Amino acid sequence: MLRLLMYLVPLALTIYAFIDCLNTPEDEARHLPKIAWVFIILLFWIVGPIVWLAAGKTRHAPAGGRTPSEWHRDHRVPYVAPDDNPEFLNSLREENKKDESLLKDWEADLRRREDELRRKERGEEPKAD
Repeated sequence: MLRLLMYLVPLALTIYAFIDCLNTPEDEARHLPKIAWVFIILLFWIVGPIVWLAAGKTRHAPAGGRTPSEWHRDHRVPYVAPDDNPEFLNSLREENKKDESLLKDWEADLRRREDELRRKERGEEPKAD
C-alpha cells in the first residue's frame, strides 16, 4: 500500500501542476515561457511540478481579475437596508395613500348604509343619491 502511495502522490502532483500550468494565462508564467514549463512539468515529473508551484506562476490576483467574481467585485451595488432605501420608503408612502383613500371610501359607504338603516327604522323615506 505504501509503495502505491509513493507513485500516486507524485503523479497527482504532476497532474495538478500540469492542469494549473495550462490554465494559467501566458502573462502570469514567470521566468520561462509557458510551453517550457509544460515540458519541465512532464519530463521531470517529481521536481518539475514542485518548481512550477514554487516559482513558475505569479500568485497574486491580477488587477483586471481573471474570474467572473473578480470582474464584478468593484461593480456591486451595496446592500441598502429597507428603512434606508428611498425607493422602498416612497413605495410604502404610495401604498399608505392608496390604503387611506380605500379606508375613507369604506367608512363613507358604512356611514351611508348606517344612515339608510336608521331611516328605515324610523320609517322615513330613503334619500335618493
